[in-house]
Amino acid sequence: MKVAIQGELGSFSHEAAARMLPRCTVVPCARSAEVFDRVEGGSVAAALIPIENSLAGTVAEHADLLVARRVYIQAEFLLRIVHNIIAAPGVKLSAVRKVLSHPVALDQCREFFRRHPGIEPVPFYDTAGSVKHVVSQHLTDAAGIAGRRAAHQYSGKILAAGVEDDKRNFTRFLLIRKGKKLTAAPARSAPATRGKGSVHALYYQGVVALGANKTSIAYKVKNVPGALFKSLSVFALRNISLSKIESRPLRGRPWEYVFYADLLCGDNEAARNALRHLGEVAEFIKVLGIYRAG
Repeated sequence: MKVAIQGELGSFSHEAAARMLPRCTVVPCARSAEVFDRVEGGSVAAALIPIENSLAGTVAEHADLLVARRVYIQAEFLLRIVHNIIAAPGVKLSAVRKVLSHPVALDQCREFFRRHPGIEPVPFYDTAGSVKHVVSQHLTDAAGIAGRRAAHQYSGKILAAGVEDDKRNFTRFLLIRKGKKLTAAPARSAPATRGKGSVHALYYQGVVALGANKTSIAYKVKNVPGALFKSLSVFALRNISLSKIESRPLRGRPWEYVFYADLLCGDNEAARNALRHLGEVAEFIKVLGIYRAG
């Protein structure tokens, strides 16, 4: 089974894919859009994408792509993030003058740089990519910050392990597949206006996982007083708990927003009724996935 990831081999996405699907073949992609292209085009069976970090928050680009593309969420996986200082073989920590990594990783290791003021943090495009770079270039005064898998992947040496500031650092990954069926939104029998920049009141239906107990949706409310309150009340009235709700700008529609919500329920009667009720105040709804919580 081929599974696409964004980033280099040895990245945290690679680690998550290997743990979640031990026998899969990981296909690295340079850009997030390429990951979704491969899923929609069928060159891979699935993709594993980071959607949220417990410290850094939502990966905005992936949230936007989940709404825009014909994909659905099949499963969720939580990965504990452990950052390590990794250099080329033979390099000692005392010789390191700069450490490369993704800006988010650098930000999560501030205490390390405070304790080592002579080491400069340098932003790089990818965690595993930073290790690949310092090892392949045989740099003697530089190291990268990445997971243990990157050290193994590129034959690097771990100079310091577990340098992240917060040990409760987790990233939430989603396994996504190509949507298989186009279905009308609960309260609509036809799409919304199909003019330029319009959003269709449709969602792509995927396979509901056995024992599913979580549902992710995206929706846009009408611009009328109390619309957001009414949209949330459809869940409160049915005792459906929301583990998350967040707004994102709607691409192509300045100053309009999409709400993302995670419901702590699967495909049951209460959830279906809530979505039908939501359709009365929403301009569109997309069910992103119904799956088992990580």
